[in-house]
Amino acid sequence: MRSRVLTVLVSVLALLAFPTVASARQQAAVDLADRLRAIPGLTIVSQSEPAGYRFFVLTYRQPADHRHPGGGSYEQRLTLLHRDVNAPVVLSTSGYGLPANPGPSRTEPTRLLDGNQVSVEHRFFTPSRPSPADWSDLTIWQEATDEHRIVRALKSIYSAKWIQTGGSKGGMTSVYHRRFYPRDVDGVVAYVAPNDKINDLDQAYDRFFVTVGDAACRRALDGVQKEALKRRDRLVPLLQADAAENGWTFGRTLGTADRAFEMTVLDTVWAFWQYLSTADCAGVPAADATDEQLYDWIDAVASWSFYTDQGLEYYWPYYYQAAAQLGWPSLKFEHLRGLRKHPGLYTALSALPKELRVRHNPIPMIDVDLWVRTAAERMLFIYGENDPWGAERFAPSRRDSHLYVAPGANHGANIARLTPTESAEATATLRRWAGLSATAPAADALRTAPLPFDDMLENRHHR
Repeated sequence: MRSRVLTVLVSVLALLAFPTVASARQQAAVDLADRLRAIPGLTIVSQSEPAGYRFFVLTYRQPADHRHPGGGSYEQRLTLLHRDVNAPVVLSTSGYGLPANPGPSRTEPTRLLDGNQVSVEHRFFTPSRPSPADWSDLTIWQEATDEHRIVRALKSIYSAKWIQTGGSKGGMTSVYHRRFYPRDVDGVVAYVAPNDKINDLDQAYDRFFVTVGDAACRRALDGVQKEALKRRDRLVPLLQADAAENGWTFGRTLGTADRAFEMTVLDTVWAFWQYLSTADCAGVPAADATDEQLYDWIDAVASWSFYTDQGLEYYWPYYYQAAAQLGWPSLKFEHLRGLRKHPGLYTALSALPKELRVRHNPIPMIDVDLWVRTAAERMLFIYGENDPWGAERFAPSRRDSHLYVAPGANHGANIARLTPTESAEATATLRRWAGLSATAPAADALRTAPLPFDDMLENRHHR
């Protein structure tokens, strides 16, 4: 009799265990939301549950000027992809804005670490912009301090290792954060991050364009630029017609369709190597291409719509930073002598409205470059062999820092595009920094396989 009672009791307890486990999971989910709401200044905008994760769109109240925190403030957007409070956290900085309606995504380090991910919208990209906006508050230190406050706030929930990452301007942003707050994270993976340390000394870019790819491809690309400028009187009207049809204007920034035309033509070869590859050289138009063929090919590579008021406005914060502190590539375009009408056009200032044009200060980039070379620790730089933005690279110190170049890769270079040996080395380094075993578990044990919401790092980075 006692045996039968015990059997029944065990069975009942077993049945009760299932709702108990479910309740515990539900409670954990509620606790995370409550813990986020308990952080002063943090607001949950929305939340969802993609497979295996919880996803939050958040805002965090930041001082408009961290030097005077009692002054105005703004709401900085960020997202949180949560897997486990005990898992590593990847701080992702694109250097630009988040999508209008942010959705879940995982960067390469997040996949390799099976971690959580915090993605931050850069200050002054709307809607993360103070109102009224004092653009002098848009500096690398102010944004680094934004990120510092976010990390400090979220470490009350996530106490495991933190890794920062970003691509292109996001890679630059991650370097600057590490420069000012080296204890915030345990390592940085900076993808295709330019380092324009002395703005007036840009010979590295000119050297890049006389060596990248093969000679035939370089001649063909130079030929496109020459032909387009020679046919200016026939191609500019095509741009003007497109502008009239699409509502594009030029008056606030570049000024005229002719100046926008020249800027786009000058940008074409850069854009080709940034986004395409040697395999695309066969599609470069020949000298006898029709006007329409030439116009359409340039549009597909560099986009005539970009250097319009409407195309540039989103990027004003980038161009302001480039003009004020970051620097920009200055090319000589020796092969286009006698064909250009607008000397001095190819600068960051050309893409800004007059009220945002600012004097360049070289000291911040000189300081960052020296710090990375001599004092930075646990920094991993990835560049693409054929990416023009890698012509001026960061040179990491010997303090557990590393640089890899992906063969034949463009501005989308990442760890997966390295040679197998170097990819394994970089992955092992990243996992060590994150406090994990150097060798990643098999894909079925670690969520390295792509998910439906995975996407690439930010690759759009214009001058």
